[in-house]
Amino acid sequence: MRRFLPALFVATAMVALPTAPAHATGAITCKPTPQSRWKSQDALKAQLTKQGWTVRKSKVDGGCYEVYGTTPEGDRVEAYFHPVTLEKLYVARRGEVLFRKKGY
Repeated sequence: MRRFLPALFVATAMVALPTAPAHATGAITCKPTPQSRWKSQDALKAQLTKQGWTVRKSKVDGGCYEVYGTTPEGDRVEAYFHPVTLEKLYVARRGEVLFRKKGY
């Protein structure tokens, strides 16, 4: 019986974990909008490059675009942008918030 209980616990956990809801890991979340309205990550990268940013990586996190890159001032940052408007919502450098749009 002692050998059976740990195996039962592991089997139950393996079944239950994939059904757990996914949560954003980032600093902010964007209100859900249909992805058909989103602009592309390439459009965001082009916009930021035109403004003098260097984009190392971008991904979707919390319904927003999360960008890792360097600002025109040379700061290595993590930044969030709205996927429909590409508006800057949040910028942080090593845990220090440099910019946060009101309401986010």
